[in-house]
Amino acid sequence: MGLRTESMKWGSVMKIEFWSDIVCPWCGLMDHRLHLALNRFPHTDQVEVIHRSFQVHPDLPREGVSQRTLIERVGAPAATVDRVLRPIERAAEAEGLTPYRVVDRTLGPTDLAHELLAYASDQGRGNEIWSLMFRAHFGQARKLWTAEEVLDFAAEASLDRTGAAEALRSRRYRARVKADQREAQRLGAHGTPFLVLDGRVAIPGAIGTDDLLAVITKTWAESHPEPQPLPIVSGADGICTPDGCAVPELGTT
Repeated sequence: MGLRTESMKWGSVMKIEFWSDIVCPWCGLMDHRLHLALNRFPHTDQVEVIHRSFQVHPDLPREGVSQRTLIERVGAPAATVDRVLRPIERAAEAEGLTPYRVVDRTLGPTDLAHELLAYASDQGRGNEIWSLMFRAHFGQARKLWTAEEVLDFAAEASLDRTGAAEALRSRRYRARVKADQREAQRLGAHGTPFLVLDGRVAIPGAIGTDDLLAVITKTWAESHPEPQPLPIVSGADGICTPDGCAVPELGTT
């Protein structure tokens, strides 16, 4: 996935802001689709992907709850499992993202996970660690709700555990995480995933890889128009070329 470099001129980079939550199954799938789409995009080296935080269930208990318990708590019908969640698992499998556990997992508050992700971004590894965390949660049904759980993941992802622990202990990224969510809501987001391309096009929800690539391509074309040939004035005949110079005929008086 292409990242912006300091040598690029202003305006040459397309920015993709991606608001998501680690417990959102559509978000993990969209992260995968974004990778696939950018692998097919010819200007991927001029795309900057910025992951931003949006907590879907901030009030869950720190020990977590099962997906089935959460369905009961929010008053959704039991049929949600087969009607909504299992199809997401099948879609992920069809797209090469397997295993992908949407039903048989535990959900919890993701504030500490998001603060670790902000720390990882400051270490230059934001996009990588977001993807790894999605794979840990949905691929392994990994719990990432307590400081210890988050720090164990950080160490396995080769982040500096001491630095990560200090970041979580000081809560210095808490304001950034909250600001991310406020900004998404200001832009009209009511949930996740929520993508904004170049500050001009919003994608509220999950779409397929082909559709995502089409939106990226269209947005790029609108802000990076192809140079057009200049209009030609007809009637000129005084010109020099590698074959010689043409002299216009003089009029008679």
